[in-house]
Amino acid sequence: MKSLHIRVHPTHPQARLVSQAADIIARGGVVIAPTDACYSLICAAGNKAPEDRLRAIRRLERDHHLTLLCRDAAEVATYAKVSNDAFRLMKTLSPGPYTYILPATRETPRRLQDEKRRTVGLRIVNHPFIHGLLESQSPLLATTVIDDEVSLPFADPEEIVEVLGHAVDAVFDAGAVGIEMTTIIDLTGPAPVLVRQGLGDVSHVAELQ
Repeated sequence: MKSLHIRVHPTHPQARLVSQAADIIARGGVVIAPTDACYSLICAAGNKAPEDRLRAIRRLERDHHLTLLCRDAAEVATYAKVSNDAFRLMKTLSPGPYTYILPATRETPRRLQDEKRRTVGLRIVNHPFIHGLLESQSPLLATTVIDDEVSLPFADPEEIVEVLGHAVDAVFDAGAVGIEMTTIIDLTGPAPVLVRQGLGDVSHVAELQ
């Protein structure tokens, strides 16, 4: 099967193309789409079948944690236990290229939680294409599209189509978005912990440590 290769405007994505992506996801499909930090494989969060397919495409083991994409900090609080300090930090940094590690609530399926810590990773993405998708269906499940040969995210959407186009339902191409991944911040403790420095200013994190 060859996927649809669909070019979208990088800053003002066409509404009909966002709707097309949302329809594919709602039917249980898997798409590749741009975020504010690399391209990601994206599917619905509430259905195990597309999640299994997404994991198979990336050849991910069950202990590799996927990320929930949420509309805003208020929605994050549905799926994670958020302290007042953590909420203020997320409000300051979001939307942006950050992944937050937080204790999961009962609303988060157990299969999406860290088995030992009962945590979950969440993002509030600053990209208009993702914003449009989340208006139709939220949260979404995502993982970065990695070039296994070099263990780095793909830089060229054309290469993504060539390598993974057969495996997904559609690739939504908004041009290059870079290969630097999100900054990961652990908010499970009394103070934020910088797990990975990626895109995004972390001065607010340092101030609170």
